Amino acid sequence: MSDFKNIAVITGVIDEADAFLPDHPSKVTNTPLAPVRQVEHAGKQIAILCPGIGKVHAAAATMHLYNSFAPDLFLIIGTAGQVSNLEGNCFYLHEALQADYGTLENSNGHHGFTHYNAGTWPMGPSNWMPFQSHPIPESLNLPKARIATADMFVKCPDRSTYLRDVLKTDLVDMETAALAQMAKLLNVPWAGIKATTDNANGESSGDFHTNLEVAAKRAADAATEFLTLI
Repeated sequence: MSDFKNIAVITGVIDEADAFLPDHPSKVTNTPLAPVRQVEHAGKQIAILCPGIGKVHAAAATMHLYNSFAPDLFLIIGTAGQVSNLEGNCFYLHEALQADYGTLENSNGHHGFTHYNAGTWPMGPSNWMPFQSHPIPESLNLPKARIATADMFVKCPDRSTYLRDVLKTDLVDMETAALAQMAKLLNVPWAGIKATTDNANGESSGDFHTNLEVAAKRAADAATEFLTLI
């Protein structure tokens, strides 16, 4: 067993937060970002915050919970689009990267964009590396995935191909890598569990709304199991 006692959970969409431990007795505290719901599970104190969609909201929530809750681990849960052929519908996020950080030399397709590590100088050699998450528990039966994060909802097959073939990612969302970067700066481990709603293509808007509730519950259930194993 680990020494993790305080877990900070962040989501981008309220449905994802509401699906996580919904029947547990809770204490709700209002904050400038959104209400924080605190529950106890598997001997751990858990603070759940859904600040809204996107990297800025995710980073702000990470910093707020770090200051107010002193977490031993950040956990991001919820939904994502899938861009690779990796089998499964719920994944453990072992790597994350910011897909929209770099240098744009021209807007002809994706060939004018060079990816860099988030926060580094976007010039010179592009030796980027994704953020690494806390190792997956051996008995957690989830496939591992690399997720790309950007402040855009991907509905373009060409963009999906770029994310899959150039950045070697499996999933795409709008929050995870921002949390991962903040966690690294704060020297706090992070983990992520995401279930898929769509294939990041022209049907994504409808698929997302159709599959959101089921996928959010799938990720929440897997996150509940994860917390019993760490």
